[in-house]
Amino acid sequence: MRKVLSAACLGAMATFAVGVAYANEELSKMAQNPKDWVMPAGDYANTRYSKLNQITAANVGKLQVAWTFSTGVLRGHEGGPLIVGNIMYVHTPFPNKVYALDLSQENKIVWKYEPKQDPNVIPVMCCDTVNRGVAYGDGKILLHQADTTLVALDAKTGQVAWSTKNGDPGKGATGTSAPLVVKDKVLIGISGGEFGVQCHVTAYDLKTGKQAWRAFSEGPDDQIMVDPVSTTELGKPVGKDSSIKTWQGDQWKIGGGCTWGWISYDPSLNLVYYGSGNPSTWNPKQRPGDNKWSMTVWARNPDTGMAKWVYQMTPHDEWDYDGVNEMILSDQQINGAERKLLTHFDRNGLGYTLDRATGELLVAEKYDPKVNWTSGVDMNKSSPTYGRPKVLDQYSTEKGGEDKNTKGICPAALGTKDEQPAAYSPDTQLFYVPTNHVCMDYEPFKVSYTAGQPYVGATLSMYPPQGESHMGNFIAWDGKTGKIVWSNKEQFSVWSGALATAGGVVFYGTLEGYLKAVDAKTGKELYKFKTPSGIIGNVTTYENGGRQYVAVLSGVGGWAGIGLAAGLTDPTAGLGAVGGYAALSNYTALGGTLTVFALPQ
Repeated sequence: MRKVLSAACLGAMATFAVGVAYANEELSKMAQNPKDWVMPAGDYANTRYSKLNQITAANVGKLQVAWTFSTGVLRGHEGGPLIVGNIMYVHTPFPNKVYALDLSQENKIVWKYEPKQDPNVIPVMCCDTVNRGVAYGDGKILLHQADTTLVALDAKTGQVAWSTKNGDPGKGATGTSAPLVVKDKVLIGISGGEFGVQCHVTAYDLKTGKQAWRAFSEGPDDQIMVDPVSTTELGKPVGKDSSIKTWQGDQWKIGGGCTWGWISYDPSLNLVYYGSGNPSTWNPKQRPGDNKWSMTVWARNPDTGMAKWVYQMTPHDEWDYDGVNEMILSDQQINGAERKLLTHFDRNGLGYTLDRATGELLVAEKYDPKVNWTSGVDMNKSSPTYGRPKVLDQYSTEKGGEDKNTKGICPAALGTKDEQPAAYSPDTQLFYVPTNHVCMDYEPFKVSYTAGQPYVGATLSMYPPQGESHMGNFIAWDGKTGKIVWSNKEQFSVWSGALATAGGVVFYGTLEGYLKAVDAKTGKELYKFKTPSGIIGNVTTYENGGRQYVAVLSGVGGWAGIGLAAGLTDPTAGLGAVGGYAALSNYTALGGTLTVFALPQ
């Protein structure tokens, strides 16, 4: 009979541990127990892989609904629950409720936290009132609220241990991302690129909530926490004033580069990894230059905040190709040599593989053949444009200029993949990627900055690629070669996070509301079940009482589902998504439900 750490035991353990560092060594060990799910992505490497194998490709077709739980909230339910021992922690979109459910007592609600937030934060959230989840550490549950309050809750009681403000919603900053606990710190990003926020990642002390460091995405060297000599890009020092030299005047102060995606961590290298988003405004004519370091992969020391290396994927972004998507860490062989890899599926439609120790660029290939804004990345190390994508003039919104509608750009602004996280299986050495198969027309226009008001400067429309009707694919990707291994078409974008398991099964959800299970090797569909609402949540698995469960939040919304979530009808509303996904209302409706599956007993 296995021992289960209850929330009470965990709280006591943290209390009596010698320092927070010990508690977080314990957290690392807990993450290695596949029966739990103690981090937003399952582990520090962001693999979303589980060693549980009770559910297999042979029996997954027998899955049944084991139980359900209504969150009591509508709008888009992104992220997924945490499972720590017998306790499951479930979060919601605004108003950002958190429930603690006792899995050993018929899922009884142990406690509920519901913060009081100013509803005026809702219109400041560009793409629905989503939240991507909570984190656990030192006997606390960490939540980043919409109003940017980072709050630490006692995991046993739900009482507030400390809270701190991470930004100013009055100036356009909001909180949508999941924190990550690393040693004695909590790391969190910020949203607000569509409001001209100078964006950042911040580390807070896990015990007290006191700010330890803050690193901005653009600005002077001391603000972005780079060393001109020791911080490198593609093996070369970034040099003095690497960011502000690439902005006109003081535009960097309202430059965006937000950090609302996922954070990963390599304990052996002691580096955290994350991406920065689009520069502000979306009108490229108003911000000449490369706009560093928006659209960038960052590797930082979590203790000091100093950057070791950077890589800018889309210099002078012209399409809102946010770079915030997750960085997945794996150890694989390339050309016969074992490499510490980082794989990233960017909104710009390119799948990148880098050496995560050095930042060396190894692979950069299109993971949707319809990507057309670039002919590819210059991989010649002796070239002056090494590492840069070659932009095709036909799809350049910069070349077209203000008030010119550039048509047929693939992908659309929501990217070939948005924040919905991919999974990686060490068994197959493949990545399983939920994708968007969507193109756009993009018309930039001049816009003035006013604090707290939208600072977009572009009108968009979205649609499937010419001659096609499906808007999504779920693919298997070989990160060593940059090749698609198999691809399954979906009617709408796949806006759910994937899950890979040792049972040879991969799970994901669809915008119509289906939970699907496919064979990890072939992509063959093995099971599907329609949940009460569209799925933009991330699939999770855990074991309790000797039984493996699969859990997913349904509740349509997010950028793709913003028309349904917010009741919008203008086709250009929702930054172009309302028109593109208008047919979604024929298949699903609003909801907020956790659905949990298991094999029959």
